[in-house]
Amino acid sequence: MALRNAPFWLLVLLAVALRDSCDGASSHSLKYFITSISESSQGLPYFVTVGYVDGQAFVHYDSHSRKMQPRVSWMEKVGKEDPQYWDRNTKSTHVTEETSREDLETARIRYNQSEGLHTWQWMYGCELRRDGSKGGFQQDGYDGRTFLTFDKETLTWVAPDPQAQITQRKLDALPGYNQRWKAYLEETCIEWLQKYLSYGNETLLRTEPPVVTMSSRTEVEDGMETHVCRVHGFYPREIDASWTRDGEVWLQDTFHGFLAPNTDGTYHYWISIQIDPKERGRYWCHVEHDGLQDPLDLELKEPTDSKSNLWLIIIGCVVAALFVVGGIAGIVVFFNRRQEDYNAVPKFKKWNTNFSHHQLLNRDQLILPRS
Repeated sequence: MALRNAPFWLLVLLAVALRDSCDGASSHSLKYFITSISESSQGLPYFVTVGYVDGQAFVHYDSHSRKMQPRVSWMEKVGKEDPQYWDRNTKSTHVTEETSREDLETARIRYNQSEGLHTWQWMYGCELRRDGSKGGFQQDGYDGRTFLTFDKETLTWVAPDPQAQITQRKLDALPGYNQRWKAYLEETCIEWLQKYLSYGNETLLRTEPPVVTMSSRTEVEDGMETHVCRVHGFYPREIDASWTRDGEVWLQDTFHGFLAPNTDGTYHYWISIQIDPKERGRYWCHVEHDGLQDPLDLELKEPTDSKSNLWLIIIGCVVAALFVVGGIAGIVVFFNRRQEDYNAVPKFKKWNTNFSHHQLLNRDQLILPRS
């Protein structure tokens, strides 16, 4: 399947994964992915909601269990502090599940499509960055296409086609609606992110320093050297790994691998570079991470004909990257797409957590009316 024709949900999940992996802009994040499908097969659910804190799934709901349930042990603290938390969020997600099916049907009619397999995706969340700044996003998709995107800076909705523009005009015309979404993304969502971080602080706020190793080989064809700097076992995921030449960051001839999770919750990453062996002494692998007291610099060593070991490492990293991509697709296939409601959703006075997004927005009438 060509990338440009890939399903919206897969592109979204890949984009989120790669963005968080590559630029390290977000120190902490709270994100929700929701999917509803018109038909199911092999007993898979029609509707799924999954919430993530720093990329770790912490809550889950699907149309089989019909219960909002924890996915990590530290979420048990929520029930102790807020006994109505699970019941409240289960009930509000029931509403989201029901109205999402109406959204699907209305979208199908609006696009003049026949009955069959159709999908509705919704994702939103917030980020609390290392420098204290805040970010937030909200996006809807239908049948592999972006349907709506909220621009919280201009307080407007962006619609890519005429069918979505009907919804765009309705939402932009609602008094105070876009302001409430902005407040939710920048205030309420951040408050809940901080609360979840306090619950899972032993896991989410820990630091594990990276282990850095180097491997190299000499290319038979031209005598150039390829060096791989592998960074393993670190947490949190934000890391700055780069090649330097004469003390300056060197991007030329550099290849970046995927930042991917390990089974123990830590991460690994690697970068490689191809150089002239005569200039080997000018290059270093530079690593900065919260788990290190000081930046780490490793010099390049003369290759010891470690061709097989080097390519085993590269192959292993590629396989790991494919595992991440495949895992994303597998999760989506298993859950059959996510659509979700939030446990602390938009506010009237202070964004009452008893209201789901669908309840607040009355989406079955306002976002995707049957007319």
